[in-house]
Amino acid sequence: MISTGTPPVSGSDDARCTDTKQSREDRDRALKKAQEHFRSALDGGEMETQSHRLAQEYLRLGGHRRSKIDDNITTVRHWEDDPPEAEQFWKEQIETLPTGDRKQVEIFLPTINSP
Repeated sequence: MISTGTPPVSGSDDARCTDTKQSREDRDRALKKAQEHFRSALDGGEMETQSHRLAQEYLRLGGHRRSKIDDNITTVRHWEDDPPEAEQFWKEQIETLPTGDRKQVEIFLPTINSP
């Protein structure tokens, strides 16, 4: 709710819904900054993570594994054999990671729902 009149009394339900000109400007400024960071990441900016680099290298080597993400649970499906280089990379660089780090790499694999 955007209010243009007198702000509600503190403690009332309406007080939590009041949106002032300053809060709108702050929110717009934060949104603009987030969009700039997102564009930077898409352009290959400094925000690329090690997990993303590992997944991209595996795929560049011809890896075929795909992720399945359901209710925030990630699993990997593997129907086709990988080329030897991709298989070796997976076993040496990704399989050896701690579970949390490996899950981060799996998120960057193509999903079973993507073409």
